[in-house]
Amino acid sequence: MIFIAGASGFVGGHLVAHLREKGFAVKALARSAAAAQRLTAAGCTAITGDITEPETLRGILNPEDMVIHLVGIILEQGGSTFQRVHVEGTRNLVSEAKRAGVSHFFYQSALGADLKGITPYLRTKAEAEEILKASGLSYTIFRPSLIIGPWDGFTKKMLEMIKISPLTPIPGDGTSRFQPLYIKDWLKCIMRVIETPDAYPGVYELGGPQQLSYSEIVQLMTESSGRARIKVNIPMGLMKIAASLASILPSPPVTLDQLLMLEQDNITGIDTIEKKFGFTPMALKQALSEFIKK
Repeated sequence: MIFIAGASGFVGGHLVAHLREKGFAVKALARSAAAAQRLTAAGCTAITGDITEPETLRGILNPEDMVIHLVGIILEQGGSTFQRVHVEGTRNLVSEAKRAGVSHFFYQSALGADLKGITPYLRTKAEAEEILKASGLSYTIFRPSLIIGPWDGFTKKMLEMIKISPLTPIPGDGTSRFQPLYIKDWLKCIMRVIETPDAYPGVYELGGPQQLSYSEIVQLMTESSGRARIKVNIPMGLMKIAASLASILPSPPVTLDQLLMLEQDNITGIDTIEKKFGFTPMALKQALSEFIKK
């Protein structure tokens, strides 16, 4: 049985659909009745619970379960802080997995996760990794770069901006590099782990077959949408001032932490997936052509 925490998100939603298509039985954690209803409709056994509330996790796992932990946030809102979700939530779920003696535990971290990272997001992702590593459980950790695909947050925001404005702002000089990974290729990797978990112990950094600058990624998205747009570089100092002012909003368009991460390369070995998982992932232009409609 596959147990998924974070099944309602972008990656989790694609994974649920893929697993059900392949005939896997899936249990999924749902924080609300509405989420439970959606997951049940998708063919999952929905279990009401929240990784930040350990009492809701008691007894939900069995020894034969494989846990797939996808829960993560990119923006702190109210009580949903990086510390509470990434660190305490992971500790709670790992504790229940140890009690149940699950067969394998998968954790979705992030490329650049580091206990001394430049942002709380990256530091807490690394703290969560350490909790799992010290648990004694059989585990696999993925550290992906930017994952793109139908309804991913980054692509959705960029396309909305491209549609409504003839100008596309680029924070800073736009030269920081990323390795966009198509969701279909991420699914191929996780399926290798699901099918033969013992063959994939430890930590795996994942990236697509190209190291592209932020500006190049925006250009490819613009071209894929069939629209001609002018890119305008906004000095990072001004962007940070705007982000500080917008921080009072319930859901700011960008945060200071996100801008800090945009100033850093987010890349790994260009052939990592080919070496570790036996296939070459799809180039960004081809991936975009599969799900962006002109």
